[in-house]
Amino acid sequence: MSRTLQRDRTALVVVDVQEAFRSAVGEFDAVARNAAVLVQGARILGVPVLVTEQYPRGLGETVPEVAEHLNGVPRLEKVEFDATRVDGFDLGGRDQVVVCGIEAHVCVAQTVAGLLDQDVDVQVATDAVSSRTAANRRAGLAKMEASGAMLTSTEMALFELLGRAGTPEFKEIQALVK
Repeated sequence: MSRTLQRDRTALVVVDVQEAFRSAVGEFDAVARNAAVLVQGARILGVPVLVTEQYPRGLGETVPEVAEHLNGVPRLEKVEFDATRVDGFDLGGRDQVVVCGIEAHVCVAQTVAGLLDQDVDVQVATDAVSSRTAANRRAGLAKMEASGAMLTSTEMALFELLGRAGTPEFKEIQALVK
C-alpha cells in the first residue's frame, strides 16, 4: 500500500468536532480551524468527506466553523466510539484516509483502529486532533502511531494530496494554509 496520499484513493474523516467540546478540549479553536481547512481543501481537491457527531442531542452539532464548509455533506450521528461501525460510514472504495477530530484517545483512536483493521492506510492530522487533556491527546496519538497510522499535519496532508504547484488548486490550497 502506498504511504503517499493520492486524491483518487483518499477520503477525509472528521470525527466529532462538536460544540460541547469547545470549552472542554485544549486547543479547540486550532483544531476546529484546521478541521475546517481540511474540509475546504478536500472539497477543492475532490476528496470525499465523512463527518460524524457523537450523540448530538447531548454534545451539540458540528461547530459552525467546520459546518459552513460541508455544503450538503451528511453528518453521521453515532453513539459508537468507532465511527466505522456507524450506519452510513462508507469510504466509497477509498483505501487511504486522513482523520481529524475529537477526542484523540477515544473516538479518533477507535475510528483509526477500525480503519486499520480494514487495511485502510490512515494518516492523522495532529494539528486537527485534541482531547480534554494534553496527556490523553499524547496517549491517543502515540497509540495510533504505534498501531500503524502515520502522523501528519493539515498543511502536509493537503500539499501531499495536491502533488504539484502551478495549478488553480495549488493557489486555492495555498490561500487556505496562509
